Amino acid sequence: MEIVSAVILGIIQGLTEFLPVSSSAHLILVPWFFGWEPEGLVFDVALHVGTALAVLVFFARDWVRLARATVLGLREGAPLGDPDRKLAWLLVVGTVPAAVAGLWLEELVEARLRSPLITVFTLAGLALLLWYAERRGRQSRPLERYSWGDAVWIGISQAIALVPGVSRSGVTMTTALLRDSDRVSAARFSFLLSTPVIVGAGMLQAYRLLAAGDGGAGVRWTVLLAGVAAAAVTGFLCIKFFLRYLERRSFTPFVIYRLVLAAVVLAFYLKG
Repeated sequence: MEIVSAVILGIIQGLTEFLPVSSSAHLILVPWFFGWEPEGLVFDVALHVGTALAVLVFFARDWVRLARATVLGLREGAPLGDPDRKLAWLLVVGTVPAAVAGLWLEELVEARLRSPLITVFTLAGLALLLWYAERRGRQSRPLERYSWGDAVWIGISQAIALVPGVSRSGVTMTTALLRDSDRVSAARFSFLLSTPVIVGAGMLQAYRLLAAGDGGAGVRWTVLLAGVAAAAVTGFLCIKFFLRYLERRSFTPFVIYRLVLAAVVLAFYLKG
């Protein structure tokens, strides 16, 4: 059953990390619903490694292209000389707010905000904002027309996703829509922007585990690897599906899902 629960949590992580429904909320709520004991920090790190692998593999060509463009831009003295060079620096600018907020506020979030009741408000609040953004935004701007202002505001919104229930992908895509991005561009920028944060968070937690000096003692490797594999495979397939989905369809099903989930969580919470 431990392996089964690890696979279930890995699948949930892989799906909810990239869909606008909040992975942190689901990883709090699923064990809470079923009465499972928390797997602990090691398992959380493993799940993030899985989704980091998914996003790195899926966007490998993009990152190689952006890295090459950045190096050439610096060599030629024209760091913003073409769309790829500019996009690379937009991602750098957008990553800074989340990195700073993560280092400063991580302990506060872990100690005070990991509550099912908080997820009720964040799930519902972001759902309504996403619904509004899709209807208000003109969806007329592709990724090539993103500005420095877009990078700053989307980056700030990514920092807010530290609060469980907000959803990193959800809030960054919502912000992009509010700035008139089209859906697919909003999703691609969101996923690319999430890569340094997901990878960085996984590396930081892994470093802390190594610094603790237990050398992996007590780690159930079979359970751990099952969770990693499930998160990686599910995350990769989720990204592929979601980008195709947004070419023709709206965010409305995810808005409805968030509102229904918030209502269910509230009902369970009130029942005690």
